[in-house]
Amino acid sequence: QLQLVESGGGLVQPGGSLRLSCAASELILGYYAVGWFRQAPGKEREGVSCISGSGDSTNLADSVKGRFTIFRDNAKNTVYLQMNSLKPDDTGVYYCAALYPSPCSDYIPLFDNWGPGTQVTVSS
Repeated sequence: QLQLVESGGGLVQPGGSLRLSCAASELILGYYAVGWFRQAPGKEREGVSCISGSGDSTNLADSVKGRFTIFRDNAKNTVYLQMNSLKPDDTGVYYCAALYPSPCSDYIPLFDNWGPGTQVTVSS
């Protein structure tokens, strides 16, 4: 079964950058859309970004447009989330999850194979 593991989180000052990675256990990642989600304390999990299996279609939440970029390297079984101009409101646990088959969906329950998450804290 496909397994995903996130990495790259940490503590960063406002205006800083982080690159999150979502590494897959199998070479079939290219058949899956992959989404990034986040959950802040006391809040519901929300979608941040999603990329289709081929990488030719992406979407971003309005709150991160112009600051975040999602891309993938299927040869490395990895999907990335580049986060620039970070704000304190971006703080939370970031998760990646897969959707088969591609393309992306806004309906979070369709996603499966959730990783354990990586903490992102934006604070001065």
